[in-house]
Amino acid sequence: MMSSQITILRSKRRKKTIQTKYEEGHLWIYLPFGMSATEEQKWIERMIQRVEQRQKKQTLQKSDHWLMQRAQELNKKYFNASLCFSIKFVMNQNTRYGSCTSLDRTIRISERVKNMPSWVQDYIIIHELTHLLHPNHSKKFWEKVNQYKYAERAKGYLIAIGAQNDETSESAESEPTIS
Repeated sequence: MMSSQITILRSKRRKKTIQTKYEEGHLWIYLPFGMSATEEQKWIERMIQRVEQRQKKQTLQKSDHWLMQRAQELNKKYFNASLCFSIKFVMNQNTRYGSCTSLDRTIRISERVKNMPSWVQDYIIIHELTHLLHPNHSKKFWEKVNQYKYAERAKGYLIAIGAQNDETSESAESEPTIS
C-alpha cells in the first residue's frame, strides 16, 4: 500500500461502525473502543485492502486516457479511423486479456496487459478493435489482425506467459484467450 503510516483511533461513542480516511500517504482507521484484538486485526486488514483496491481503481481510471489515445492511434493506422468505440482497463478479467461487446462497441482490456510489452498491448487492442468489424474469429478476422507486423510474435508471447502461469491447459499451439 502507498500508505507510509497507519493510525488506529478507538472511540467509546462508536458502537458498530468502522471508518477509514486516507490522505497524503496516511491512513486513519476509526474503530469501536470495545472491539476484541482479533476482530480489530481482521477489520484493519480489511480496511487496508479496501484502500488499496480504491487506489488501484483510481490508477486504472487515469490510465484509461492513455489506452483510449493508443487505441485511436491504432484505429487510424489499421482501420482508417473508421471505428467508433469505448475502451477501458478492467480489474475483473483474470482469464482473458481483452473482450469486446460489438453491440455497444465497448472494449475492455485486463489490467494485466499494462505490464506487457507495447507490441503485445497493441496486438491485444488491434484484436479487440477487429471484433468491431468481425464479431467472430473468422478467416477475415484473422486476416485483418495479422496485418499487424508483430501479430505472430505477440501470440507467441501470450501463449508463453499463459503456459508459464498455468492459466491454460491447452497445447502451446492454441490461440491465446483474448476474445
